[in-house]
Amino acid sequence: MADPTKTFTDMFKSLGDQLKVPAFDMNKIMEHQQKNIDAMARSWQAVGAGAQEIARKQREIFDAAVKDITALAQEYKPGGSAQDAAVKHAEFAKKAMEAAIANTRDIADLTRKSAGEALSVVHERMKESLDEIRSSLEKK
Repeated sequence: MADPTKTFTDMFKSLGDQLKVPAFDMNKIMEHQQKNIDAMARSWQAVGAGAQEIARKQREIFDAAVKDITALAQEYKPGGSAQDAAVKHAEFAKKAMEAAIANTRDIADLTRKSAGEALSVVHERMKESLDEIRSSLEKK
């Protein structure tokens, strides 16, 4: 029967001693986990900064679209020839399509950059973690 005065930690340590399990350095484990948490925080900061940049770009796109539509409405003159209206309509459609393609490319680039930065932080932490594990095993 277990000794009621022993704490769970004491019993766990006793079991570890009996099984000859190597002692864990809790300070090292906590330090390792703190580095992991810090890396994740930096990764999320990169994602957040990227999201802000994308939102800024989307606002810029919206403002430009409103400006273009306003200019088109101000230039509109009823009673012109059908051919003139078709030419203006085609020019506006071409400009809108070019802007959409450029804007899509810009947003894709911002997304790729943000994801790349976040992944780079995590990747670097994984390499550091493996190096820490390797060096701790080499000491033994």
